Amino acid sequence: MNHAQLTALGRALRLLGEHGDALTADTPDARLHEVKADLRRALDLLEESVGTAAPVTRCAEHPNGPVDEGAPDLCLLCETRRRAARRSEYGAQGPYGPSRPHGEQSAPSRYGVRGDRPQPQQRWLPELWNGQEWQLCGTPRRDRREAELYLAALRRGSRPAMAYRLVHEFTDYEVLRIWGTPVKVDIEPMGNL
Repeated sequence: MNHAQLTALGRALRLLGEHGDALTADTPDARLHEVKADLRRALDLLEESVGTAAPVTRCAEHPNGPVDEGAPDLCLLCETRRRAARRSEYGAQGPYGPSRPHGEQSAPSRYGVRGDRPQPQQRWLPELWNGQEWQLCGTPRRDRREAELYLAALRRGSRPAMAYRLVHEFTDYEVLRIWGTPVKVDIEPMGNL
């Protein structure tokens, strides 16, 4: 809806409000026909300003998505996701993975099993020197080239930091590359005298 449409629609609705305030039991028919014409004009303006179809679901994420009548929000996509989550809950009946066939029981390990431990993740962390310490300056990336391009864009930006570095995280941390020179900045004026 553009500004002109918004203004015209607001004016038409305010006029209808004034008509509603002026209605009484002895309002003449000519006045009612005038109200009817103004109401049609407001509906036409509203029809022109609505750009998309009316939502078919109550889902904020997929308002015009496929409909599932059994879902609380009528959204098939979100209901499919919820069903998959419930199915995975029913599949794993214990804290150590899926249940074993009958007769094959063992005591749970106090350390868990391999499937319980998270898989190691490899990430590249872009960091900047804020004058006191290194701080994360963007979302950790899964791709090293993407992280380097992100840091290059920050260095070319309008307010670059004193120094940037790229840290490789894979079960441990390793500083891969540093751009600039980090200098410790005293935050107290005049050197803490």
